[in-house]
Parts: sequence; C-alpha cells; structure tokens
Amino acid sequence: MFSTFPRAPLALAAICLAALMFGLEISSVPIVLPVLEKALHASFQDLQWIMNAYTIACTTVLMATGTLADRYGRRRVFALSVGAFGVTSLLCGLAPGMQMLVIGRALQGLAGGAMFICSIAILSHQFPDGKARGRAFAIWGVVAGLGLGFGPVVGGAIIALASWHWVFLEHAPLALLGLLLIMLGVAESSDPHARRQKLDLVGIATLTVAVLGLTALITQGAGLGWLSPAVFGTAALTGLSLAAFVRAERAHPHPMFDFSVFRIRDFSGAILGCIGMNCSYWPFMIYLPLYFSAGLGYDTSAVGLALLVYTVPFLVMPPIAQWLLLRYQARFVIPAGLFLIGLGFLLMKWGAGAAQLGGWTVLPGALLAGIGLGLTTTPATNMTTASVPAHRAGMASGMDASARLVTLALNIAVMGAVLVAGILAALHATLGSAVDAAGLRALAEQLAAGDVAGAQQALAGSTVAGVAGTLLQTAVTQGFGWVMLYGGLCAWLTALLSFAAFGRGQRAPREGLARMRP
Repeated sequence: MFSTFPRAPLALAAICLAALMFGLEISSVPIVLPVLEKALHASFQDLQWIMNAYTIACTTVLMATGTLADRYGRRRVFALSVGAFGVTSLLCGLAPGMQMLVIGRALQGLAGGAMFICSIAILSHQFPDGKARGRAFAIWGVVAGLGLGFGPVVGGAIIALASWHWVFLEHAPLALLGLLLIMLGVAESSDPHARRQKLDLVGIATLTVAVLGLTALITQGAGLGWLSPAVFGTAALTGLSLAAFVRAERAHPHPMFDFSVFRIRDFSGAILGCIGMNCSYWPFMIYLPLYFSAGLGYDTSAVGLALLVYTVPFLVMPPIAQWLLLRYQARFVIPAGLFLIGLGFLLMKWGAGAAQLGGWTVLPGALLAGIGLGLTTTPATNMTTASVPAHRAGMASGMDASARLVTLALNIAVMGAVLVAGILAALHATLGSAVDAAGLRALAEQLAAGDVAGAQQALAGSTVAGVAGTLLQTAVTQGFGWVMLYGGLCAWLTALLSFAAFGRGQRAPREGLARMRP
C-alpha cells in the first residue's frame, strides 16, 4: 500500500511512534515546571536548564548521528536511539533531585536528537516511491503535530491523575513498543560511501561549548556579577569556541555548516524564518504555562487546556501554508507568518495588561501566534532544502535543525533573563525601600519560577505584607509583558530580515517545490 517493502506499515508505525514521543517530550514537559518547582525545590535557573539540557544535547548529535547511521546502519542506530530514549526517560522519571533530572534530560536529549534524525533518514529510504513517500511524510507530519499540539493536555492529565514522574516514565513502554515495531518492520540500510567521510568532531565540540557558554552567561551572569572573573573567563571561552567552530567548518571536507550556502538568497530567507520562530514562539512555550499558573492562578489541567489555543493552530495551518506557497512566493509567506507571530505576541501583551477582564484576554493573541507559526513552519522547512542542490539537501536539513535548536536554547535563557528583569523592575518600583537588592532579586527569581506563595511568605513580616499579593501579581504581569514584547519584536525583526534576504530574484515556488520531489 505504502511502499515496495513488505512490512512498510510496521516501519511507518515505528517512525510515527518515535515522532510522537519526540513531540510529546518537547510540549508536555513545560506543564510540569511549576510542579517541579514545588516538588524538587527547583530554582528558576534549574527550570531553565531542564529545558536547555535537552535542546543543547539534541543539537550536539544531529550531524554526527546522520553520518553514523549511514556508516553502521540506519535501522541499528535508530533502534539504539529509541532504546536509549526509553532508558533515559526512566532516569528522568526516577530522578531524586534536580541535579539528576538535569543530567537525565541531557542524556534524553542526546537520544531524542538521534532518534529524530534516524527516523527521517529511514522514512526517506523505506518509502522510495514518490506517491508512497508523500503519503508517509504526511502521516508522519500529522502524528508529530499531534504530539506537539496535544502534549500540554497530556501532561496536564498525567499530573491530575498521577504524578510528574509519569510525564517522563510514559516513554519507557512506548519505547519498548517502538523497538518491537523496528525489529518487525524496518529494513536495514546504509551508505557504502559514508565510511570515507570523517565525523566533524571538532565542529560538534566547539559549537557545543559555544552554546553552553552563551547560555551560562545569560542565565548566570547577573548572579555572578558581569565584571566577575568567572563571567570574563566564560565569555573568553565562548568567543574562542565560536571562532574555532567557524574555522573548523571552513577547513572540514564535510562540515556541519557549509557557510557558502548563505549566498543562496532563498536559503538565507528561509533559515531566518526558522530562527524567527525559535526567537519567539517556541521558547515562550516554556514560560506560558508559568504565566497561566503564577499569573492567572490556573491549576495544571486548566493550564493544559489553555495552551491548546497556542498549539492547536500549528496542526491545522500547514495545509493552508502549503496552498499559499504554491500560489505566492515564499518571500511573502514566510515573513507574513513571522509578522502574525509578532502581532500575536503584542496582542498577548495587551491581554496580560487587561487581565482584570479575565484570563481569556491573552488567548486571542496566543491563537494568532499559533496561526503565524503554522504559516511559517512548512514554507521555511521546504525552502531550506528545496533552495540548494539535491546533493546538499541533507547538509541543509542539518543546518536547519541545528539553527532551530541553538536559537531555541539561547532564547530560553534570554526570555528567562527578560522575565526576571521585568519582575525585578516592578518590584524595585514598589518595594525598593522595603527590601534590599539581593532580596528583590531573590523574590524576582522566585516569582519567575511560579512560586507566588513562597514570595508572599517571604514578605509576611514586611511593611507591605497587607498588599503583598496585589504587588506580586502586578510584578508577574509586568515581567511577562516584557517577555511578550521581546518575542513580538524578535518575530518582526526576523520577518524584515527574511524579506530582505529573499530579495527579488527568487524562483517561482512551483519550481522550487518540484525539486523536492524524488
């Protein structure tokens, strides 16, 4: 039905199950963050690293996994990565404290990134026929979208019915089922030419150190002191690593990042679209549950339902985006999608300021941002591969995924810093004479992590104890307003840059899409 391979439906089921697990892990974990803050006494930086450990680890394995799978067998590496994802999910679910949970998330990210890359490679090989491949990719995309879109509801339901541990533990039995499907349905394949290719180990190492350094500077810089030796040392190491990465990529025969492709205007415009989504929509998904819980007082189930307004448009908009791409140039569709994301964020900012009318005021902006994401994702993904020669499509896809994950990791940290700064500014304006600077910053980080009750208790003996609840609520709203403004401006800036990068010399969209067909 789907392919010339006799057990293609089983293979497709295995690949889709991997996509479902990968999507669920990204979108259901943010729901757990307010619960982890209380259960494991997590700090605001701990909550950021729970997400960043996963995304940074994913980035480090993207290109290496593709080469290893081509060399040693895609089915073998896929099975190993699915099994590792199940084991590391158990490690996360059974973690006794924050340190083990962050380590488990990093290991889970390594397995998840490898699983994601292998599944795409196997999907392309197992379904070589054009029509069968189109159907397979369509089914795969729907299942991945279901995981991303309904992850918040799944996470909220798990918290309501069981405990936070099962948000991670659920993947263990799913991984076992995935391994069975892989053994029964996936055919082994490899690339005989891959053994002559060298792994870009220097590029992987230097990029990882650079991203870790930048993330550490953003999250820890204010606490350590921007003029401290630790900050200067981290900044120097980050700069050296970034310079070494660029040099390594220019010298390597098979680099992770071939900088020459940025001369292709369509590629540059599309990659800016990918960056724009991960400067705004995706990192804010980490913080929006905290806003609903700490800012509006929603319980976990209500948070999951509210997040559907933000995520479900992602499921229904890609076909519309594809239709628009066939009729208009990507240089219009991608910037237009980013513009809608930015407009949605600014509408959310207005809604947060009008919260006295009810929590619903944020939802129209969240819906519009989700529509903008749905319009941007498909065209940006298509153009990054369709705009380069066929033999470089794999490298372009790797650059796309790496740019998204690196930008996501950095902006999780940046949005956290903006959130704390916004809350701190509000607290300083109202409590500046009642609490010292260190105490104000501790309160700001406590509120950013969602611990409103703890912040109120900290002010119990102060002169503002009687109005502490109102003051803290105002501070939380202002802080999230700053984050929403940041996300909106980033989306609009990247929309402008993307439009400029595309220029006027773009191919007709039908020609570009035709190049993607086998």
